[in-house]
Amino acid sequence: MEANRSKAMFRAAIVKMAPYVPGEQPKPGQRLIKLNTNENPYPPSPHVRRAIARAAVGSRLRLYPAPRADEFVASAAQLYRIPMRMIMAGNGSDELLAMLFRATLGRGDKVAYPSPTYSLYDTLAAIQEARVIRIPFPSDFALPVEELVRTDAKLTVICNPNSPSGTFTPIKTLDALSRRLEPKLIAIDEAYVDFADDNALRLIKRRPNVIVLRTLSKSFSLAGMRLGLCFASPDVTKTLMKVKDSYNLSRLALAAGAAALDDAGWMRRNVKHIRRTRATTERALIRLGFEVLPSSANFVLARLRGHDLTDLTARLRRRGILVRHFASPALRDALRISIGTPREMTALFKALESLVPPPTRAPRNSDS
Repeated sequence: MEANRSKAMFRAAIVKMAPYVPGEQPKPGQRLIKLNTNENPYPPSPHVRRAIARAAVGSRLRLYPAPRADEFVASAAQLYRIPMRMIMAGNGSDELLAMLFRATLGRGDKVAYPSPTYSLYDTLAAIQEARVIRIPFPSDFALPVEELVRTDAKLTVICNPNSPSGTFTPIKTLDALSRRLEPKLIAIDEAYVDFADDNALRLIKRRPNVIVLRTLSKSFSLAGMRLGLCFASPDVTKTLMKVKDSYNLSRLALAAGAAALDDAGWMRRNVKHIRRTRATTERALIRLGFEVLPSSANFVLARLRGHDLTDLTARLRRRGILVRHFASPALRDALRISIGTPREMTALFKALESLVPPPTRAPRNSDS
């Protein structure tokens, strides 16, 4: 009865689609070590709190925010040396992705991306009733360039560094791919790029079909503020503005975003701490018997080949530690583990030592 009612009320594609499932968020009062949603374990710049307080003074909140997020975009233009006309702001990069899918894809239009990757892409494609072409990553997560080119998709999306693998595709590879895809659009989702050694921003001035997406949720420690940036040619940003909500970012968020970008040095210091802990984490997990790909993000993907890690995830949860496990066949033997503070990671390692059997080691050569 309820299913029939839904069919009468909503589009068939929406009724049939599987919703995006975010990672678990602790309830108020729960004491958990949260290593499942790639948040930054360190606080944002102190300038952010002061900017929010100033934005809330007097009667300012009774007024609508700037529809084009002028202050925030101006700070981004100064930091990244990109003209304001090539930047637009969103309610996190997720909203910018939704705008992009909405503006480019209709029923039956092809969108392509390597897989496994950020699962929200599937949800956004389903909303548009687009045809998804998933190109499997090889075991080392090298970008399958030739296969992506052959799809002839209207939109190609590359998450770089990729989630959930943390692997990084060289910018020269993305440049070559974007050239071969012209004039069709390629979106490079750089949610985690501040934890890597390079980025694709320089491509937007070279390739008019390239769109680069960023978020302040990860490196800038502002997941709770929902702030994202889109960098693209003026023609692209002008078109995307047509599908943007009039006032998609609050006054408080805009003030916070501008303050965070104006104090990028604070972010870089936090990133340095996280990268150091990431290296320690990779070594510790390898000693415990996991396979760990080199990560350029603020998380690692740890695998126990051939083992379904659903139960291990639940046992860690009972010990007060949240990690991310995906039910898809390609990832059942893997955990995506966010990088927390050194103390949080030590707690994880201790828990895993008691939950994971010792790694099998090859017998030592008797002559050695």
